Amino acid sequence: MFNRYFPIQYDEPLFRPPSEADSLIFQITYGCSWNKCSYCEMYTTKNFSVRKEEDVLNEIAISGRLLPDTRKIFLADGNPMVLSSAKLMRILRAIQESFPKAKRISTYALPGDLRAKTLEELIELKDAGLKTIYVGIESGDDQVLQMNNKSETFSSTVEGLLKAKEAGMKLSLMILNGLGGLRYSRQHAENTARIVNIIQPDMLSSLVLSFPKGLQYYMQRFQGDYVPMQITDLLIEMLIFITNTNLESTIFRNNHASNYLILNGVLGRDKQAMLDTLTFAIQNPHKAQLRPERARGL
Repeated sequence: MFNRYFPIQYDEPLFRPPSEADSLIFQITYGCSWNKCSYCEMYTTKNFSVRKEEDVLNEIAISGRLLPDTRKIFLADGNPMVLSSAKLMRILRAIQESFPKAKRISTYALPGDLRAKTLEELIELKDAGLKTIYVGIESGDDQVLQMNNKSETFSSTVEGLLKAKEAGMKLSLMILNGLGGLRYSRQHAENTARIVNIIQPDMLSSLVLSFPKGLQYYMQRFQGDYVPMQITDLLIEMLIFITNTNLESTIFRNNHASNYLILNGVLGRDKQAMLDTLTFAIQNPHKAQLRPERARGL
């Protein structure tokens, strides 16, 4: 039964990108259809399932009456884009009808979800309001992706994201600093720069690999030789990555809670300034403005 003041029933944990903090969230699916990546523990407590369309449409209708001025809407969980275009269109049309002031609908997706749809289907979804797609590509290095049991490769990621871009969708990509460990750091950084250079995303953010269940647990899931990285190693990896980028107007954010050093700007307008900040931090770690809660033990 719906709460009269908040008619949406969430199956937690519930995740959304930082930039969707003020968005109304509808859970279209539960969990992630892949849910096998070594580094990811977001949906390990859930089995992937699709919500009853009737329940979703009911939540949209009631929420529209209570929150008619909503401007931004996010569709959860991990990758609702795995649903058929026909089902997504029915949901998007319901949102348009219930939220006439909504300016943007966004969601997470896997590159494979985008490849599975025709260009015409993606254009139709974009025209129905689904304008921004968030994708955790994590790396552009096939070896690092394989060792982390990622469902994608360099080529498959490029294919899916360029199709979405051709459809007119905005792309916000996420990469993981430290994903390959020290042994694979350079190739991870260089090939990740190579893939974003091809895609030219609208937005790009970097997070640092974390170990919520401990380093040993992650290493057991990692299908390669993972060598832990120190803070300076992570900063050097980021320096290599940014050095190799050739981006025209991508908004770059390195300000997640996991990051040791905040970097914000537009690549490439602010590329040199970011490189200067990183170089100073690498050469002067005790003088750099590293986040104290992240930099303990430097």
